[in-house]
Order: sequence, then structure tokens, then C-alpha cells
Amino acid sequence: MAPEVILAMDEGQYEGNADIWSLGITCIELAERKPPLFNMNAMSALYHIAQNDPPTLAGGDWSDEFRQFVDSCLSKSPCDRPSASILIKGPFIDKTRPPNVILDLILRTKDAVRELDNLQYRRMKKILMVDVIDGENGPNGRSDVTEDDSSQDGDNVDSSKSSSIASQQSSHSISMSSKSSSQNSIHSATNDDLVGFSSFSRERSFQSTAGRPKSSNASNRSLEPGANNFATIRTTSIVTKQIKDHEVSNELREQFAGYKRLRKQHQKQLLSLKDKYKQEMEEHKQRLDKEYDNLKQQFSMELERLKKKQQQDLDKRQKTNQAMEKKLIRQISATQDTERKTFGAMQKKEYKLNKEQMKREIDSGTPKKEREDTLKLHKDRLMSRQKEAETRLEKQHKDSIEFEIRKFRRRKVVQYHTLEKDQIQEELTKLQEQQEKEHSMLLRHHESTQELEYKQLLAIQNLRDEHLRKQHITERENQKEYNSREESNLRKKHLMEHKQQPRSLKQKEVLIRKQFHEAVQTQRKQYRALKDHIVQNTPKNEQKAVVKKLKEEQVRKLNILGEQYEASIAEMLQQQNMRLDDAQLTEAQELKQRLQQELELLMAYQSKIKMQMEAQHHRERKQLEERVSLRRALLEQKMDDDRTKLSSAKTEMVKALNERQVKEIEEFDEETISLGMNAMEVLEASTMAQNYDDDVSLRGSMISLTPSNSSSSFTSTSYRD
Repeated sequence: MAPEVILAMDEGQYEGNADIWSLGITCIELAERKPPLFNMNAMSALYHIAQNDPPTLAGGDWSDEFRQFVDSCLSKSPCDRPSASILIKGPFIDKTRPPNVILDLILRTKDAVRELDNLQYRRMKKILMVDVIDGENGPNGRSDVTEDDSSQDGDNVDSSKSSSIASQQSSHSISMSSKSSSQNSIHSATNDDLVGFSSFSRERSFQSTAGRPKSSNASNRSLEPGANNFATIRTTSIVTKQIKDHEVSNELREQFAGYKRLRKQHQKQLLSLKDKYKQEMEEHKQRLDKEYDNLKQQFSMELERLKKKQQQDLDKRQKTNQAMEKKLIRQISATQDTERKTFGAMQKKEYKLNKEQMKREIDSGTPKKEREDTLKLHKDRLMSRQKEAETRLEKQHKDSIEFEIRKFRRRKVVQYHTLEKDQIQEELTKLQEQQEKEHSMLLRHHESTQELEYKQLLAIQNLRDEHLRKQHITERENQKEYNSREESNLRKKHLMEHKQQPRSLKQKEVLIRKQFHEAVQTQRKQYRALKDHIVQNTPKNEQKAVVKKLKEEQVRKLNILGEQYEASIAEMLQQQNMRLDDAQLTEAQELKQRLQQELELLMAYQSKIKMQMEAQHHRERKQLEERVSLRRALLEQKMDDDRTKLSSAKTEMVKALNERQVKEIEEFDEETISLGMNAMEVLEASTMAQNYDDDVSLRGSMISLTPSNSSSSFTSTSYRD
């Protein structure tokens, strides 16, 4: 499995370069007959692949092109691996090869299997020949030559047995390597049992046939292995061992499959939670957008209602001003009518008074005609003066009413402008309040979104931590099961070795005793030869003593020889036991060290993964903080821009209103001047009148009309005239 595929169990993404890695692993498996890290636990192998350098070819007479091809396929970084199109154009694939490589390999394999079959056949034949010879001579009837031959045959048997065991192991390794790429099933194990049973039957029939010494050569030749027969005969122990290995392999495969299912389940839960939170965030944003749109719509309706109300107030003010102007005109007209009537009555009265006075002033001695002419002239003069006074009064009334109306209108224009300023100030205040409410809502939305984002991120990270914790617990449990299984297998192996130790020691003891018997036989032969020689050269009366002495010497030497062989046996037993104990202790320590190293490697990898997870969580929190800070900065910038725009809008609106009002006042003053009035007097009068109510100003206007039309003015005028 490629490193990025192992890491992608969490991320779920990797590219096609992983197949190039698998091609390199397949090349190593074909070259070395087993994949890299074959004897390591599956979990430990995963961690080893992810943390260490990629595997390489261990040895062998391989070409440089093949080594370069494997190294390029097993580059740890996916970016450094060549693509399939580049590999096809490489020197290893492009070079010319002999066409008979596969055939030579098949022939070489057939020759090796045929040689192993012949070697096994010769071994069985030797064993059967020894059994036949032993059966003919009997247990006690063997001659010295037979004993020597049998001992030599025993040595040959041992040598052939060792070579046969080696050949069986080689044959087993060849058959296992040829089947390493396939998946054995229970059906294949059952077939192996049948093959083992058939092999046992063939061996029994072969022994029964070879047990007859005088069988024909044709029958012997019929039992010889053919040129095209392969070594498919396997014993029951080999079949049982293969079944156990298959069960262990299935157990490891099931363990790894469960681990992958756990990772996929965690990944599915994480994706489901992310999708849930994504949908929740979308709903949250939609709810906030809807709330914001409703607020903007509410603001628009409030502004529309305010403008409508303000326009109604302006219209009402205009109507009120028109009504008040009409009322003012009516009041001034009524006052002026009263003044005209009073003025007329006063003129009539003054006319009579002046006429009577004139009559008294004229001398009675004056002629009548002269007196009448004088009175008529005086009367005309009085009438002319009264008409001029009436004209002046009319002009004064006209100027007065125009002045008052102009003053009233100017005051109302100023009041109308004040009302417009108040309204625009009210509108700006409303806009300011709406903007503050909008900004408050945006800040609240920002805070709620931020809180939801932090809550979702914390939940996702907690789920990842929980998944990682469960995953690490599962990995440690799997490693403990693997360690327990390895230790149990080693204990079973040691127990089997202890069980087989007495048998092995018994065989060696039998071999030593056999050597002892051979030594005894040799001494007996030497004793018989020495006895015959001494008896021939010794007088007859001394022969008995000499024979007795020789007998005692022989017994003493045999006892010494027996003690030596017994000591050899005891020493051999002690050495073998000590050697077995030391070997088992060394093997147990090596296994313990290896398992401890794998456990430490697992813990180191888990710590590394945990640190990477913590770094990823810290990076995610930092990225979220940066996004939130950036969003807050953008929001504050938007709020500042809104305030600036509102301030500019306020300035523009107030400026436009002031310019319009100033222009209206200027036009009003120009119109006042065009009517022959003094604009400053109208301004001062309207300014003074602004401090009073409209009723008070109306009464003040009417009072200001009366003082210039008194009778004294006519009287003084008449006397001056």
C-alpha cells in the first residue's frame, strides 16, 4: 500500500500514482518470492511504510535497469514517481529480451523437481534395503561385516535423510512461492488433505512392494518416478501447517479489513457531520439574510411613512398660511374700513368747524359777493385738502396692507423653511437610527455566525479526536493480539521442541550406545586375537592364569569404556538441554525485542498522528480566527463606509435645502423690492414678529395702522394754510 493511500484513509483522496507504487512492490514480490515486510504485523507494516524509507531489492544478481525501475516506482513522494507512459519508454521495458526466458524457467523448475523426486526415491530405496538386510540376518545373527555395512548404511541413511529434509524444504518453498500470488481457500486445504492421504497410501504400497527382495526388475522400474511427474505428494503435517498458516493469514486479513471498515465508518461519520453542519450554516445564513431583508424593508416603509407625513405637514402648513393670510387681509380690510369711516366723520366734523370758524372770521361788513367768493374758495380749498387726505389714507392703507401681507408672507416663508429643516433633521435622525439598528443587527449576526462556526469546528474536532482515540485503541488491541499470538506460537514451538527433545536425545543416545557396542565388539575381537596368540606362546600350566588376567584386564577396560560412554551420554544430554534452553531463551528475547520495537513504532506513529491532528486542529482554529477577523474587519469597514455615506448624504441634503431656501428668500426679497418696498424693513418687521404668535402679530399689525390719521393733523394743516 502506497504511503499516500495510508494517509488517505483519513483524507480520502489520492491519485493514480499509487498504482505505480503497487507495480514496484509486485516486482519485489516476484523477485524475492515474498512482498516486503511480509513477516511484520499488518498495523506495524502500515506505520513502517508511512514513516520509513521505501523498500528496495534486498540482493540478488539483478540488472541495474531493473533496480532503477523498482527504485523509480517506489519513490515515496507521488510527484517524483514517473507515469506509466514514461515507464514504458524506460530502458528496463524497452530493452530486447530472449524469447525463451519463460520456457527456460519452466524447464529449470521441472528439472529441480525431478531431481528432488529422484533423491527422495533413492532415500526410500536405501531405507528399504536396510530393512530387508536386517530382516534376513535377524537381530542377533549379523556378522561383523554386516555390522560395519549397517553402520555405514546408517551413516548414509542419516546423510540421505538430511539431504531429503533439505530437499523437502526446498520443494515446499518452491511450491509455496509458486502459490504465493493466489488466495488459498478451505477447498484447497481439503484437496491438500486428499493429496496427503493418497501420498500415505502410495508410500505404504511402495514399502510393501519393496519389502519383497526377489521381486522382478519390472515391478521396481514401475515404481520409479516418471520423467514428467511433479512432487505433489505432501505429508499430513505439511498440510496441517499450511491450513494453520492459511487460518492465520485469514485472521490477519480479517483484522486489517475490520480496521479499514473502522476507518471508513469514521470517515463516513465525519462527512455526514460536515454535511449536516454545512446545511445548518446555510439555513443560518438564509435566516439572517431574511431577517436583514425584513429590516431593510421595514426601514423603507418607515421612511416612506415619514416622508408622507412630512409632505402632509407641509401641505397643511401651506393651507394654514393661506387661510391665515386671507384672515389677515380681512382683518386689515375691516380695520381700514373702520378707519376710513372714522376719518370721513372726522373730516365732516372738521369741515363744519372750519366753515363756521371761517364765517366768524369774515367781517360782516364785507360785501356779500366777496364774502361768498371767499367762503367758496375756502370751501374748495378744504375739499381739496380732504381729498388729498383721503388719497393719502388710501395709499397708506394700500401700502400698509401690502407691507403686512409681505411681512406675513416672509415670516411664513421663514417658518416654512424652519419646518423643512426640522423635517429634514427628523429624516436624518431617522436614517441615523436605522443605520445604527442595521449595524447592531450586522454585529449580532456576525457574533451568532462566529459562535456557530466555533461550535461546529469544536464538534468536528472532538469527533476527530474521538475517532483517533478509538482508532489508536483498536490498533493497540490488534498489536496486543498479534503479540500474544506470536508469543503463544513461540511457546507452542518451544513446548514442541521440549516434547521432541527426549526423542532426539534418545536417538543420539542410541547412536552413542551403538558406537559403544561397536567399540566393545572391536575390543572383543582384539581380545580373542590376543588370547589366541598368548595361548599359543604360553605353557599350558600358565595359560589359565594368563587367560584370567587377560579376562580381568578386558573387564577393566570395558568398564572404563562404559564409564566413558556413560559420561559422554550425560554430557551430551546436559549440553543439549542447556543448548535448547539457551536457544529458546535467545529466541524469546529476540521476539520480545522485536515485538517491543513494533509496539514502540506503533506508539511513535500514533504520537506523530496525534501531533499532526493537534497541529491540524490548531491550524483550522487559526484559519477560522483569521476568517472571522477578516470578516469583522470588512464589516467594520462597511459600517464606516455607511457612516461616511450617510454623513455625506446629510451634508448634501442640508446644503441643497439651504441653497434652495436662500434662493427662495432672495427671490422673495427681489420681489419685495420690485413692489417698491424696503426689503430690510420687511425683514426686520418679520423678524420682530417671529417672537409673537400669529394672533398677537395680527393685532399688532392692526394697531400700527391707526396713529397717522388724527384730526389734529388736518387742523394744523388748515391753520398753516
